Amino acid sequence: MSLDVVFQNVSKIYKNYQALDQVSFSLMPGKTYGLIGRNGAGKTTLLSLLASFQLPSSGQINVDGKEPFENAHLMSKINFVYETDYGDEHETVESYLADAEHYRPNFDYEYAQKLVERFDLPLDKPVNEFSTGMQSALNIVLGFASRCPITIFDEVYLGMDAPNRELFYQEIIEEQSRRPRTLILSTHLVSEMDYLFDHVLILDQGQLIIDEAFDQITQHGVSITGDAKNIDIIATNLNVLNSQQLGGTKSIMVYGEIDEAKQMEAKELDLEIGPLALQDLFIHLTKKERSYEK
Repeated sequence: MSLDVVFQNVSKIYKNYQALDQVSFSLMPGKTYGLIGRNGAGKTTLLSLLASFQLPSSGQINVDGKEPFENAHLMSKINFVYETDYGDEHETVESYLADAEHYRPNFDYEYAQKLVERFDLPLDKPVNEFSTGMQSALNIVLGFASRCPITIFDEVYLGMDAPNRELFYQEIIEEQSRRPRTLILSTHLVSEMDYLFDHVLILDQGQLIIDEAFDQITQHGVSITGDAKNIDIIATNLNVLNSQQLGGTKSIMVYGEIDEAKQMEAKELDLEIGPLALQDLFIHLTKKERSYEK
């Protein structure tokens, strides 16, 4: 089942604080979306609205052309996976899988068991005795195996070590190949996860400032690498976001279009031009004082 998602001028206000301000976008089935923003940007608020945990203050949210709030049929098709405190939970993994199979119409128990083995989770151990990383892995298992048409992972990897995060990333690629769904990844680990994204949404101070396909993001600027002295020459009058140097080699991230004259100059200086890193763009656009215009 494929579900389209549309946000139209959605705002959310908590007392005197505006978490979201006139946010509009659409999500297409079968794609992996990266939702990026600093702490307090409004990411979790946006996701909780999509999952029907709360209503927007204004604007409209449609899933498959219908409002999802208190729509049991649609809500069963959306799985919002987030960090959970299992400190008071004495149930085992087996019990959680059985409950998920009962409440989630598309839950794949056999797939869940394979994931449990892949993340090396004990089936008969109470989850409150799990490490933080093991609890995160349990959330990931439940999210994947739900096979919900819209699956949201909100920073679920936070307690995991690097090898298990890599398992998570591999599973995203493999599962999207096997059973494509609308997958939303809310993250701070931009440089580690950007290769997973088909499309990128960047929130800043409650506003959506980027809504673009990942391959279009690279058009916002370039990286230039080569001899440090030549890099300093080419950098004149360019908007340099970031620079790194190792020995005599230097690399800079440049925001904005590089005209033909600069490209020729870079070639003459034997410099290599490559795509702009998403993380550098993210850091630049979400500074407190930004000049970026949509």
